[in-house]
Amino acid sequence: MTNLSPIPCMVLAAGRGERMRPLTDHTPKPLLEVQGKKLIDWHIDGLLENGFSQVIVNHAWLGEQVVAHLAQPKRTNLNIQFSKELTALETAGGLRQGMGLMKLDDYFFAINGDVFCPNFPFEKIQGIVQKLRDHHPTSLAYLFLVKNPDHNPQGDFQLKGSLVKDKDSQGSSLTFSGAGIYHQDLFKSIKIGEVAKLAPILRQAMNEDQVLGELLSVPWVDVGTPERLAELNK
Repeated sequence: MTNLSPIPCMVLAAGRGERMRPLTDHTPKPLLEVQGKKLIDWHIDGLLENGFSQVIVNHAWLGEQVVAHLAQPKRTNLNIQFSKELTALETAGGLRQGMGLMKLDDYFFAINGDVFCPNFPFEKIQGIVQKLRDHHPTSLAYLFLVKNPDHNPQGDFQLKGSLVKDKDSQGSSLTFSGAGIYHQDLFKSIKIGEVAKLAPILRQAMNEDQVLGELLSVPWVDVGTPERLAELNK
C-alpha cells in the first residue's frame, strides 16, 4: 500500500437475483456461499486486507440480512455504511446514491457483490488511481475486463491499448468484470434516487476516450445462476 489515503469503495449488493431463484427468494444473492464463505465476504476481506476501510454497501431486496451480516463485530477496523434503495436503482443510480456517503476527492472503486473473484488485485487500486490523477485529460473510468465467459460470448467492450472502447466488428471483445474505478464526474448528470444504467454512461465516456482499463488474469465467475454456483462449490 502507498501512504496515500485509500479511496472510498463500494460493493453493489442491491440486485434481486431473479435468475438465482429459488435460492434468492429468502437469501440475498451476495450472502450465498461459495466455497464455505459468503460471496460478499470475499470482497470485503480483500478490501480490508489491502487497507481499504471506508466501504459503502447498497442493498434493496432482503437488505436487512445484508446489514445484519456485515454489522457483526468481527471486523473492527471496517467503517461500513449502508445505502438503502427503496427500489433498485440499477448500477449507475446505486453508485450515485452511494457517493453521497463517501468522503470523495475524485475517484472511488466499486465491485459487483455477486461476482466471485477470490484473487482480485485490490493491491493495485491505489497505484492505478495515482496514475489516473496524473493523466491528462481526466479519465472518467478504469475498467477491469475479463475473457468472455460461455454465457456472454459476444462480450461487452474492446481494449485498444489501455483505452476501453465500445465493441465493433473489428477486433476481439472482452467482458466487463463488474469492477471499476470511477471519477465522480462520470455520474454528475444523475440525480440522487434516479434509476440509471451504467453501460450507456460508460459508452458516452468511451466515445470521448475517457475510459481506460486492463485485462484481469485471475479466475472470475459471474455467479448468475444456481448451476454456476453449484459448479463453484463442487
